[in-house]
Formats: sequence, structure tokens, C-alpha cells
Amino acid sequence: MFGGEFFFILLVAFLLFGSKNLPEVVKGYAKIVATLKNATNEIKNEIQNSVDVKELDASVKQITQTLTQEVEEVKSNVAASSTSIENNILKEAPSVVTQINEDIEEVTGPIKRKM
Repeated sequence: MFGGEFFFILLVAFLLFGSKNLPEVVKGYAKIVATLKNATNEIKNEIQNSVDVKELDASVKQITQTLTQEVEEVKSNVAASSTSIENNILKEAPSVVTQINEDIEEVTGPIKRKM
């Protein structure tokens, strides 16, 4: 666009706007181009921020799901362990109670005889 095309555009602009108005028209055109460029940059930034927020939301959801799974695993392990402990206590309880009764009888036996 540096050859005859550029010269032709200048000639048409000169004829349409005149030599006095041409600088004002160029300034106005430059302002419009700058405004459009700023608006385009703002739109790009908004789109980028939106994408970042979506990625952050996806990351938070993934972390939440992982934590939920871990908590459920811990709950099931605790439930299984408590059931196992409960069963062991119930199995051992009669023998322990019997042993305690025997120990009490040993200690209180001589005392009962003295009374």
C-alpha cells in the first residue's frame, strides 16, 4: 500500500475534506481507531478472566470431589474398625466378667468368713 494506492487515497481525502479539514479528519480517525483498539483489548481481558474463573471453578470442583471421596473412605474404614473392635469386646466380655467375679470372690471370700 505504499505505491500509487497510498497517493490515490491521499488525493481522494484531499478532494473530499479539503486541505483545511484534513488534519481534523485524521485526528478524529486516529481517536476512533484508538477507542476501538482499547475496546478490543478490554473484551480480550474479559474473555481471559472468564476463562480463568471457569478453570478455577473446575479445579475447586475436582478438589471437592477428591476430598469427599477421601472422607467417605475414612468413614468406611472407621466403621469397619469400630465393628471389629465391638465384636472383639463382645467376644472377650464374658471371660473378662468371669475373671473379675473370680477376683472379687478371692478378695471378699476371707472377709465374708470373718463376719
